[in-house]
Amino acid sequence: MPEKRPPEELNRAVILLGPPGAGKGTQAKKLAAKYSVPHLSTGDMLREHVALGTSLGVKAKPIMERGELVPDSLVLKIVAVRIERPDCSHGFVFDGFPRTVAQAQYLGELLKQHGFRRPFVIHLVIDTALILRRITGRRTCKTGGEIYNLYDFPPKVEGRCDSDGGELWQRPDDREEIVGPRLRAYEKQTAPLVAYYKRLGLLHEADASKSVEEVEEQIWKALHHARGKH
Repeated sequence: MPEKRPPEELNRAVILLGPPGAGKGTQAKKLAAKYSVPHLSTGDMLREHVALGTSLGVKAKPIMERGELVPDSLVLKIVAVRIERPDCSHGFVFDGFPRTVAQAQYLGELLKQHGFRRPFVIHLVIDTALILRRITGRRTCKTGGEIYNLYDFPPKVEGRCDSDGGELWQRPDDREEIVGPRLRAYEKQTAPLVAYYKRLGLLHEADASKSVEEVEEQIWKALHHARGKH
């Protein structure tokens, strides 16, 4: 297993690439906790705006319900403001951003402006059939946010969280009729990021079909190796 505490500060952005259901959220949270830096999920940020009914949320809601990617104009505004907060001064871990090459280019300039080192990029590689199983079976606790899977990690009591008894719910964009468009949108707009970051010499790969612990170990080793290069 990876060391419980890293020997030094992160001082960079970590970017996790991979299709919906590859485990980006799980690994992002683990890495953020290890380095005591924020876990930045644009999806969570957008869902919060939708729930609060902000002007940004009103614009994003119908797009998200259709399973489409939210335009750069909305996403970039969220990101730029967020990383200026003090808790991001020693680095942060992105989950679901960037999604396009244009976003990646914008982020690269933003990181330079804030004095961060080159980002660490990990590509979570996984088969489409396994993705469908993971996404459609995913349920989240409304109270504590714990994540379950009806097929691979079901709760002890149907519909209830093992930890606090909170109600488990399925995100609207995890429904089977939405997953297909999400994967197609990923292939069209996000997959080219793999080639982009590979050209920059920043790309590392991990086999996301393995267990959570094994994927965590792969990421830790790649990051440890990369720290001395960039």
